[in-house]
Amino acid sequence: MTQPTSRFSLVTEIPAAAPEQAYAHFANKLAYETDPADVMLDLQRGQRSFVIIDSRSEKAFQECHIPGAVHLPTRQINEESTRHLSKEQLFVVYCWGPACNGATRACAKLSKLGFRVKEMIGGIEYWRKEGGPVEGTMGTEAPLYG
Repeated sequence: MTQPTSRFSLVTEIPAAAPEQAYAHFANKLAYETDPADVMLDLQRGQRSFVIIDSRSEKAFQECHIPGAVHLPTRQINEESTRHLSKEQLFVVYCWGPACNGATRACAKLSKLGFRVKEMIGGIEYWRKEGGPVEGTMGTEAPLYG
């Protein structure tokens, strides 16, 4: 039995943006975020134009984190705790994963203090799912979320 053709489309109910507008939107989005695959590839290529910040708890960081990541828990970000950081440096911030907004909050706090930031979407969960190296007391055995 054939389905009747609908005259209404959820996809086209709101027309697609013009190509120039779409480009501006997506380029703007990429100014704020990056993903584990891009970070990993840059690190493998020796790129050192950014510093990775882990915004999770002390326990989570000790158990498992990206090698070389600086630990700066979201709730502890303030002028005093960031005094040693360079405002010329780009910081790539991560937390647990897509269901965690800790990195978003950390990026908001850091940018308000004058730092250049990008959020690593997917967090450590997707870093690990994509085979990224980790270190810590539990390493790959650590929970994927906290």
